[in-house]
Amino acid sequence: MINPILLCGGSGTRLWPLSRKSYPKQFSRLMGDMSLFQTSALRLSGGNFAAPVVLTGSDFRFIVTEQLAEIGVDPGAILIEPEGRNTAPAILAAALWLEKTDPDSLMLVAPSDHVVPDPDAFRAAVSAGETAAREGQLVTFGIKPTYGETGYGYLELSEDPGDFSPRAIPLKRFVEKPNAERAQEMVSSGTYLWNAGIFLFSVKVILDAFRAHAPELMTPVEAAVAQGKPDLGFLRLDPDSWAKADDISIDYAVMERADNLSVVPFDGGWSDLGSWDAVWRETQQDGRGVALSGPATAIDCDDTLLRSEDETLEVVGIGLKDMIAIAMPDAVLVADKSRAQDVKLAIAALKEKKSKQAEAFPKDHRPWGWFESLAIGGRFQVKRIVVHPGAALSLQSHHHRAEHWIVVEGTASVTVDDEVKLVSENQSVYVPLGARHRLENPGKVPMVLIEVQTGMYLGEDDIIRYEDVYARN
Repeated sequence: MINPILLCGGSGTRLWPLSRKSYPKQFSRLMGDMSLFQTSALRLSGGNFAAPVVLTGSDFRFIVTEQLAEIGVDPGAILIEPEGRNTAPAILAAALWLEKTDPDSLMLVAPSDHVVPDPDAFRAAVSAGETAAREGQLVTFGIKPTYGETGYGYLELSEDPGDFSPRAIPLKRFVEKPNAERAQEMVSSGTYLWNAGIFLFSVKVILDAFRAHAPELMTPVEAAVAQGKPDLGFLRLDPDSWAKADDISIDYAVMERADNLSVVPFDGGWSDLGSWDAVWRETQQDGRGVALSGPATAIDCDDTLLRSEDETLEVVGIGLKDMIAIAMPDAVLVADKSRAQDVKLAIAALKEKKSKQAEAFPKDHRPWGWFESLAIGGRFQVKRIVVHPGAALSLQSHHHRAEHWIVVEGTASVTVDDEVKLVSENQSVYVPLGARHRLENPGKVPMVLIEVQTGMYLGEDDIIRYEDVYARN
């Protein structure tokens, strides 16, 4: 069996404002009805694939389980990284976990935020690399370049890939991200491929490679796995041990030092959606190169991406050329397409002015569902709250605010101090300041309510939890 290892701890900030630290791009529906994470999980399921091992951060653990449940995929394990330490420690942790559970297997490591339009072709490429991986090779996957991209690393092959029929070819070397002139030279040569950051190897071979090339990672990561604590079906890696591991990529730690490297060429289409110009390329365009998403209208535009993530917000472009305009309910990005990689400058500027839009997503996702603010005033806030079927908020109270709940869809089971009652659509309940209260959805459909908060302080940290089925502190 091949064990998929899905890496989904990244922040994807180059796709701000859609992708933010609190809700990164892998969980967004960027290219269709499913998230990038969901399409990645489905691409690596069925047939010869075991249940996926997922590595993610604590804030995303319930998003992972929710999105996998939506597509009917049961994870083999979900390892919680206490903090991001790059890909080498994450992959090593997965290998050590598999060493205890399936030591003779292969592991296919893949980011969870890539687009592969032809999943069957990709699975064929994986099959083509399987023999080499079982024979002790560290197999990577190289993408046929279509232009001189400066945001990717490259793989130099030892021979011409020819017709790109899937087969393992010896890898000559890794090449760092080039400048524009050098990138075009490499594309023209025909023996350089984009480095997709996808790897296939056996558990034993990759562990031997870490011991040979990055032995300093072994002790802290082994301790982090061994001392990890189960938590509601997750494994929380030990934070103290994990913090001692170097922050380093698998390329630098192992791949660039190893001599048992092979690459499978792939030309079935691929993108890491690493910037908005990449999203433009992957979105269907009209005859003038205009790509639209959501309520958007283009008038006399060329080679432009217009995208609205709010059904009530229409984006209109007039006479634009090589432009990007992305509208969210709380932020709008307008940029020249050639500056797409500079979105990080916007985030830095917003952080400096302490703007919450730098990292916080308009919808705040929770294990039980999500909420969003509809209106905020000096002493009031109005929220829309959506609670999943069978889910429950914690039993809690507040020091500084009272709440008024109006159910607009479904039925709520409401606890206020010693009273528990059902509240149906068009009914409401008042939660006085200081009262212990809980909200549950006993039904089989999502429950939606409007919450009106009033008080002198309305911050999310004004919560005292007494009971919580999700074991949050």
